[in-house]
Amino acid sequence: MEIQWLRAFLAISEQGSVSEAAEQLHLTQPAVSKRLASLEQQLGAPLFDRIGRKLQLTNAGKALLPRARHILNEVSDAERELRSLGDTIGGSLRIATSHHVGLHHLPPVLRDFSNRYPDVSLDIDFLDSEQAYEALMAGEYELAVVTLALKDYPSLNAQIIWPDPCVVVAAPDHPLAQMPELDLPALARYPAILPDLNTYTGRLIKREFDAHGLKLTAKLATNFLETIKMMAGVGLGWSVLPKTLVDGTLAELPMPQLSIVRNLGVIYHRNRTLSNAANALQQLLIREARGL
Repeated sequence: MEIQWLRAFLAISEQGSVSEAAEQLHLTQPAVSKRLASLEQQLGAPLFDRIGRKLQLTNAGKALLPRARHILNEVSDAERELRSLGDTIGGSLRIATSHHVGLHHLPPVLRDFSNRYPDVSLDIDFLDSEQAYEALMAGEYELAVVTLALKDYPSLNAQIIWPDPCVVVAAPDHPLAQMPELDLPALARYPAILPDLNTYTGRLIKREFDAHGLKLTAKLATNFLETIKMMAGVGLGWSVLPKTLVDGTLAELPMPQLSIVRNLGVIYHRNRTLSNAANALQQLLIREARGL
């Protein structure tokens, strides 16, 4: 069984088609098809079914997938460990980030990194923070820069880079914005527009209401904070947003009872040898946290 066969199999499973896998691997479509056929022939079982325009894993493919990922991760770790014996900072660096962090906090760091290390090819995927945690534990990325989880993960290291205080907001003409005094019971009487309550940010908000025995009514839920900002700004409900996002379209509601600070930072796997490029990016992030 050849490593290139497994890489073709993994790319097809991620992309759902041979043509998109070929584009990802920078190969021709016939070359990828040939590698898949060779792997299926050696294993004696089909790995994909074609349903509509997409390829879906067979039972044999589902059984192979985690093992293929493990093998390829081991190969990548070996390659990184050998490269890290030298001082060269180059090659490919695959990271994940959440939309909010990637749009509002990470760009200056990435600009500095690209200027310092032009030989590094950055591969950045935008994921929800919860998905990034799962992907990092599966070995799909070296680093993730996201909203940090509310609990510790034994297999992951986490470093706070940006504390992210949040405030209660509503449209300037919302009834809540007209009240001279506010408390949590008054807030609970109106519908909210919030991140999904299963996200790290949503759990922070729900935890505060649960502590006071209040029911939180979420009228709409979306994980994109910029979308929440827009919907709150047009009067569809109150929300909790990072203070850095608040502008003239929103009124900040004084709510000392509701103190929410998210931690944004970098995570990586404890048992994974980071490449020189990943270490360099991590050091720039730590410098950012220290204000250097």
